[in-house]
Amino acid sequence: MNKIDFKLKVFSLSERLFPLVARMLGNNANAEDAIQEIMMKLWVKRKKIAKHPNITGFVFLTARNHCIDLLRKKKLVLDDSTIPLKILASRNEHIELEWKELNSIIEEILQKLPKQQKEVFIMRDLDGYEFTEIASTMQLKVENIRVLLSRARKQVRTELEKTYSYEKGTY
Repeated sequence: MNKIDFKLKVFSLSERLFPLVARMLGNNANAEDAIQEIMMKLWVKRKKIAKHPNITGFVFLTARNHCIDLLRKKKLVLDDSTIPLKILASRNEHIELEWKELNSIIEEILQKLPKQQKEVFIMRDLDGYEFTEIASTMQLKVENIRVLLSRARKQVRTELEKTYSYEKGTY
């Protein structure tokens, strides 16, 4: 793989990697550094990448593994409470308070989900990744990703319904 191919096929994925890396590391500055390190690793492996049938999946898997390695090296505990939810808040203080409450409820619900369901839910619904990208990253079939997402959404919906029906006084 030459420099131009690398730039087109691998380096162009940097922006799509950022949400995944930032979420895993919990910090945008660390994510930028990690992406640079990932790109250097991939440059060294460019001959191997050129032969790989799924370059995008290989890049995402490399990024995920690199983040896990960084977390292990630094002995950091990934705090899932830093999951950024992409819910826009209004300027109205009352509505803003409701959005904050909803965010915290959803974060609590996500904490209860099995790891794979939580990852799929975040990658698809919050980060906007395609099913094929998620499948490549997690080394699962697209059908499995769809099932995991369906189960996660159902559990989130059920928990939200329980929470709001409890608050309204209906049991």
